[in-house]
Amino acid sequence: MHFADDEAWHVLEGTLTFRFHDSQVDAPPGTTGFVSAGTPRTYFEANGPTRYLIILTPRLRALIAELESSPYAQHREIMRKYESEIID
Repeated sequence: MHFADDEAWHVLEGTLTFRFHDSQVDAPPGTTGFVSAGTPRTYFEANGPTRYLIILTPRLRALIAELESSPYAQHREIMRKYESEIID
């Protein structure tokens, strides 16, 4: 969950599935989804390869870059640094 940053996705091919606390939403090609800051969620490719555009704030771009270059054991600490949290 990102406490201070919104995110958006635009699905080009395939389907993304978004899972929220109390619901799940499939996003087929042509769908644009917006998730506001403070909304716990996860997303995954529903049925095979998916192409999508993700619209991020500069802070989230930096977060992803740091996560990609760090061992998983450090991810919770890194997330806090960027006003985000991994929720089990």
